[in-house]
Amino acid sequence: MSVPFFDLKKQYQSLQAEIAPALEKFLPQQAFILGPTVESFEKEMASYCQAPFALGVSSGTDALLMALEALEIGPGDEVIVPAFTFYCTASVVTRRGATPIFVDVDLHDYNILPAAIEAAITSRTKAIIPVHLFGQIVQIDAIQKIAIKHSLPIIEDSAQGIGAEYKGKRAGSFGRFGAFSFFPTKNLGAFGDGGALTFASVHDQEHCKILRMHGSRIRYQHEEIGGCFRLDALQALVLEIKLRHLEKWQEKRRQNAAFYNQALQEIGDLILPVENPNCRHVYHQYVIRTTKREALKVHLTCLGIGSEVYYPIPVPHQKSMEYLGHRYGDFPHSEQLSEEVLALPIFPELEPSQLEETVKGIQSFFL
Repeated sequence: MSVPFFDLKKQYQSLQAEIAPALEKFLPQQAFILGPTVESFEKEMASYCQAPFALGVSSGTDALLMALEALEIGPGDEVIVPAFTFYCTASVVTRRGATPIFVDVDLHDYNILPAAIEAAITSRTKAIIPVHLFGQIVQIDAIQKIAIKHSLPIIEDSAQGIGAEYKGKRAGSFGRFGAFSFFPTKNLGAFGDGGALTFASVHDQEHCKILRMHGSRIRYQHEEIGGCFRLDALQALVLEIKLRHLEKWQEKRRQNAAFYNQALQEIGDLILPVENPNCRHVYHQYVIRTTKREALKVHLTCLGIGSEVYYPIPVPHQKSMEYLGHRYGDFPHSEQLSEEVLALPIFPELEPSQLEETVKGIQSFFL
């Protein structure tokens, strides 16, 4: 039996009866840029994230970039980021001419280490970007205390964390900014690229509205350097429909993770993901660890079972970051994880038989 790593077609089939008529009504209007469709989604997005304000933007990467622009971060500044994350968390810092300061992550939950954050703060530090990696909130209490102590804004990289909770509060409601991605395979995915920013203040929201439109509040009058960071109305339409189903999909992901947690106990040297106290993990990815990662991945592929590695190279060791002078050994946890992590199929539309097939495939490798 084939088990795909992800299957967007199955999700669309379940929504076609809602999306197709909405598109037929929308398309004759030929109103594709911003407008009431985007505004409606922004209100629903803010409500879902328990944030005062939200803004639809062009991608999760651009959401992070806009937050840095709004904070006027640039050359000579430093921004603290985790060494184990998707590349764009750090690359947006370099695009602003600032320096990403990498710190290691926790082997327990793969998220940034608060103690490492504080140790990395200097007089040039201007922000902290913690990442809710794989769908679990970082140790936000400790990070908030550090941020307050040093008067630093927090930009939550919530690209993988929409709906994740800590003590009942959701990703995107803890920092000054929350950045979200709607890449099609995310828990809430668009029909292409898309993203959002959430805000604690209306001032930041209004500022980012200007940045989103080439730094312009009035047409052809540009107050500052911005960009073309708009969310297409077509994507907003699709996202608002999907948002109505997101909680159902989140719970299905959690059910799938619970199945794996039970079925994969005490197999070989597998280390299973954890859900921290007071957290709701939304399992954007279900990531196991094993020292036999490469051989296991080949084995599963031969059986027709999808899996992926997130991430095979820590960001500070990427070629584009060589100028920073980091060496292997600088981030031991991130380096270990990059050699051991393997994500299993977790998407909501998985059939019970496919979950069982995945487990059997793993068992057959170790037994």
